[in-house]
This record gives sequence, structure tokens and C-alpha cells, in this order.
Amino acid sequence: MTIGSYETVKVEIEDGIGWLYMNRPEKRNAMNPQMHFDMDAVLPEIESDPAIGAVILTGAGDAFCAGQDLREYFRGLDGDPVGRRRAGEASERWRNRRLAGFNKPTVAMVNGWCIGGGFTQMLCCDFAIAADEAVFGLSEVNWGILPGGLVSKKLTDTVLFRHAMYYACTGRTLDGRRAAEIGLVNQSFPRARLREETVALARELMEKNQEVLRATKQAIRAVRRMDDDQAFDYLAAKGAEIRQRDRENAYANGIKQFLDDKSYKPTFGAYDRDRALRDNEAAE
Repeated sequence: MTIGSYETVKVEIEDGIGWLYMNRPEKRNAMNPQMHFDMDAVLPEIESDPAIGAVILTGAGDAFCAGQDLREYFRGLDGDPVGRRRAGEASERWRNRRLAGFNKPTVAMVNGWCIGGGFTQMLCCDFAIAADEAVFGLSEVNWGILPGGLVSKKLTDTVLFRHAMYYACTGRTLDGRRAAEIGLVNQSFPRARLREETVALARELMEKNQEVLRATKQAIRAVRRMDDDQAFDYLAAKGAEIRQRDRENAYANGIKQFLDDKSYKPTFGAYDRDRALRDNEAAE
């Protein structure tokens, strides 16, 4: 499958990993309406491409994303309510719908500046790895608006209330190390190691049974908003869904490799998926 060509985003496929770049380096990858339209279009292509097992979202050049492009997204759409609505809907949809509900594992690689609305796509990814030198900031309070879109909601879903309040109300910046300390990102590494460590995480995720991984990440997102009874019923249904969709028969093969073959220790990684598929084919 060939991914289309886009004006403001770039896709590269390397060893099963889809690298998705916000590609306006001259603007620190600030999001203009065209980027929202491009992202809204490219994500379904990536999701359905069998050559891609995991996605790394990052920014071209020395920035992750500097937020919305103030000139093109805000001032440029003054007096154009139809254009503003189209851009706003695309902005919300590609991040809070398509990316947050993506069927494949997603990792944000924060290579530099991550400002304002740029938080949203980072927080909508399943995981985030930052450079120690990256700079995060919610500066909106300093020029008269709230943190854009659903940033406030996504932020308070991710970090402790006190941290969210502090950085949103002061507008102060923080680096990658501090972002990792407060749980804004999973880990932080020196920029020279950032790509290597992000790829390592993506490869680890790709080794998992993809049906089980997909259901697990959907479940972790969903149960945060449920009470115990709702979560119990939801997770039981998810377990039944896995049994219906999983052609590798992960549960039975994992148990067999652990108890019978003594070849597998679940605590230290994924079971032998290739062997499981071979065993399943032999049994048929």
C-alpha cells in the first residue's frame, strides 16, 4: 500500500514502524488548517496499511509542535465561519478521535518545543518519550485564552491535579526531565539517544499479540471513566472479544509455552508468536 503525498505531513516506513512527521519545520511545526486536513486524511491510511505495526509521531526539524499557527488558524479564519468550523472539526477529529482511538500502538517522540495545542496530540498518543532538552509550555494564560481545545482535559487526565494547575496557571515551561518526573511523558533521554530509545519501545510493542495489545490499550483508556461494576462488565466483554478475534490463540499458546515447554517467562517479554502460529496451523 502506498501512502499519499501531503503538503504539511510526511510519512516514512522503516522496518514496520510508520514515522509520521508534522512537517512545517520553518514554523516549528505549528498547526495550520492544512495540517489538520492532512492529518485527518493520512491517519486512516496508516492505520489500514499492513506494512505498519506501530506509529511514531514527531516533528520535522528541532521542534515537536509549537501549537496552533496564530496567523493562519486564528487570524486567517476571522470572518470565515465555515472555514473555521471545517478546520476546528478536523483539528478535533484527527487528534481526539483518530489518534486517541488508533488500533495500532502510537508513540509521541517529543524532540523539541511542545507548546500549547501541541500537547493534545502528544497526550492522545498511547506513549510519549521526550528529549531531556525538549521544552514544554502552556503559555495561553499569558495572552488571554484557555489552553486550546481539549488540552485542559487531556492534561488533567494524565498528570496530578496540582501539576496541571501549576503549569496551566503560571505558563512556566518545563524540560523533558521534569515532564517525565510528573508523568507528562513516560521517559526522557538525551536528544542523542531519543530516536534509539523510541524505536526500542515501538519494537517492543510490535512483538506483542496485536489483538491483545489493541484491546488492552482501549480498556485502559475506557475504564478511567467507569465505576467498578461498569469496568467489570466492560473488561469481561473485552476478554470475550479477544477470544473471538485472536487467531494466534495467545492465551492457550502462552500457557503451553510457560507450563509445558518451559520456554517462556511472561514477566520478561512476549511469548513466541511465530511458534504459536505454526502450532495453530499444525493443529488445523
